[in-house]
Amino acid sequence: MPMSVDLRRSGPVAHLTMSRPEVHNAFDDALIAELTAAIDELDRDDAVRAVVLTGAGASFSAGADLNWMRGMAGASEEENREDSLRLARLMRRLQFLSKPTVARVNGAAFGGGVGLVACCDIAIAAESAKFALSEVKLGLVPAVISPYVIASIGLRQARRLFVTGEIVDAPAARSMGLVHEVVPADGLDAAVDTVLGLLGKGGPVAQGEAKRLALAMGGMTDTGMALVDTENAALIARLRVSPEGQDGLTAFLSKNRPSWLS
Repeated sequence: MPMSVDLRRSGPVAHLTMSRPEVHNAFDDALIAELTAAIDELDRDDAVRAVVLTGAGASFSAGADLNWMRGMAGASEEENREDSLRLARLMRRLQFLSKPTVARVNGAAFGGGVGLVACCDIAIAAESAKFALSEVKLGLVPAVISPYVIASIGLRQARRLFVTGEIVDAPAARSMGLVHEVVPADGLDAAVDTVLGLLGKGGPVAQGEAKRLALAMGGMTDTGMALVDTENAALIARLRVSPEGQDGLTAFLSKNRPSWLS
């Protein structure tokens, strides 16, 4: 059975690649489970000093997989809540991974893909990368990723992107703080290697403590976020089974227009 995630170690660096290029590395149950398990494994591995997260093929991650969305559209509110909690745990585990993390954004990052970028300590994007939080177009909201996105780009920028669902380019993503650096696609690996070189000069214990310190001073703790996740998972579950959410999901899956655009 094909794996959704490719984990490779190169000395002290672990390269974690979402490997569903045929669907632009969209999330489904398998990808979420495998990515969470890989992150947990790396957190326990003292030989790993840094983690690079990227996507195979042309995209970083296109967000939710169509078949996964189809299943959730027909699921109960409780089933949707449990599903959302699994995605929330993935984001939280990446956010609080004890090693420095680098998002190598090789292409489009939509929905949950933006959440992954926001959860990494450092994000470097190719000039061609695009970003969107387009959930409102489906009658939904970016619930479980919202704390991490807001921490990255600030409340003012988040309010705009949450309600418009617009696509932004890599320079705009840099200006609002979602990514730290934008480079030509053929310079992406060199830029990541430069950052890894800098990370290699720090003490691993100090880096782990520095990361925890920054998150704590920013008001984020693992325990606190677990409570937030529960509330946000309940919110997105309620919206998925609501009349508007069902309308939006059904219209999207059938390539029609939702009623609010009629």
